[in-house]
Amino acid sequence: MSDSVPPPEGPSGPDLPSGAAVVTAPGEVSGSGSGEKGLKGNALGLFSSVAIGLASTAPAYSLAATLGLIVVGVGLQAPIITILAFIPMLLIAYAYKEMNAVDPDCGTTFTWAARAFGPRTGWMGGWGIIVADIIVMANLAQIAGSYGFQLVGHPGLASSDLWTTVAGVVWIILMTFICYIGIEISAALQRVLLCVEVVMLVLLSVTALVKVYGSHPPATAIHISGSWFNPFQVPTASALTAGILSAVFIYWGWDTAVSVNEETADKTRTPGRAAVLSTVILLLIYALVSTATQAFAGVGDKGIGLANPDNAGDVLSGLGGAIFGTTGFGWFLSKVLIFMVLTSAAASTQTTILPTARTSFSMALHKAIPSHFGRVHPRFATPTWSTVGMGLISIAFYVLLTRISTNVLADSISSVGLGIAFYYGLTGFACVWYFRRVLRRSARDLWFKGILPLLGGLMLLYFFCYAAFDVYAAPDYGSTTISMPWGKVGGVSVIGIGSLLIGFVLMLIQWAVQGSWFRHPDVPVSAATEEEVAALEVRDD
Repeated sequence: MSDSVPPPEGPSGPDLPSGAAVVTAPGEVSGSGSGEKGLKGNALGLFSSVAIGLASTAPAYSLAATLGLIVVGVGLQAPIITILAFIPMLLIAYAYKEMNAVDPDCGTTFTWAARAFGPRTGWMGGWGIIVADIIVMANLAQIAGSYGFQLVGHPGLASSDLWTTVAGVVWIILMTFICYIGIEISAALQRVLLCVEVVMLVLLSVTALVKVYGSHPPATAIHISGSWFNPFQVPTASALTAGILSAVFIYWGWDTAVSVNEETADKTRTPGRAAVLSTVILLLIYALVSTATQAFAGVGDKGIGLANPDNAGDVLSGLGGAIFGTTGFGWFLSKVLIFMVLTSAAASTQTTILPTARTSFSMALHKAIPSHFGRVHPRFATPTWSTVGMGLISIAFYVLLTRISTNVLADSISSVGLGIAFYYGLTGFACVWYFRRVLRRSARDLWFKGILPLLGGLMLLYFFCYAAFDVYAAPDYGSTTISMPWGKVGGVSVIGIGSLLIGFVLMLIQWAVQGSWFRHPDVPVSAATEEEVAALEVRDD
């Protein structure tokens, strides 16, 4: 994939419609529409966009934190669960691709849901992105801090809440600074970190499989079986659903490739392609790693077994020494594996800041939140208040939760799945409704603008309701239980639903203060008519 970026044509580039407002200098905002916000256009090519999408997902960190939980729930069928979780992600990726083709706004779900259903629904979509990213930043910072101390040989500090919190705060500050000084620097760093990450995951998987099928396999080794890829072998339907819901988390983040659409070359096509490519590449990585590590370590609850509760939050660091060895070059590779998970969490910290800053930035320019968050740096052409604000809020939230309880921190991370399902599913429904008048125009329109996004939205709606009101609501689920008027409820459900309800209250307050918002000069707020869609028609691949 080439990362070459063609030069812009004229002061506004080739994609702006006739008569649209233009940006005459970096950082100069001339409107709220696509290409008018003052961000640095044509800064990213396809390779950089895919790298940002993959890095935001943090494959190594996601596997380390989630694979053990999936195995505990579904046993040997963990590989097929990671594969099935790919399906709703791919369907929603097509919704992003189609919506971005006609409206490449960095607000993504906020902007598109407002176009389809009105500004209040759009506001909640934007809030879903923001709250999910702020919550996950706490865990990313915790992982980065802990792995940093492990890398330099200080396991005592790695287990200290105080010092891992300090190190995590430093990571957030550093990544916020990188995001602040320019999207091109951010992309260059992501390309390097991603290459290290993918190479190490493939090397880990291949080495594990070679040892499993070698002359002296480890005592825990089991040969790959076709039953691992049969979802009907999962004991119960609830275990299957809960497993897929957990696995959805490991795919989350590819939409960052679309959040930087206004800074991408060929912004109506490249971000959508990057989103779809990212999900497919993630599928290949997760299928390989989950299968290989399960074959090597087994699903036991002792030692390096993937179901060992002591390793549930981090299965990779324990496997490194077992697979590569603890002496000589194997020791070096084990350290590189720790470094890889560290950089994966750090890279995801950076790429989590990017979409949140651009969502709040777009919301500010559309008058949905205070206008200060719509400011752009005159030199770096990046959102200033939105980027710094994301870093500061993440630090405050992280420190607050670690001071309250590590159990509350753990449950808040588990609740992220509800925010993900909410705003991804809303994007799928927005795509269907936005294009509803043109779905019969061609088979392609019917499938890619209608059926596939609708299926993705319905799947995620089911996962959201099942998790919020069944799995996560069980008093014995997670680390905390909260007493409600109708009885005890699992803390994960309360935190997840409560965080969305906080957004609803904030939306009402903003509406009361600001009044109606979201006015765009090019596209009406109401759902598009056939003629309006034709005027902004997607360019078929």
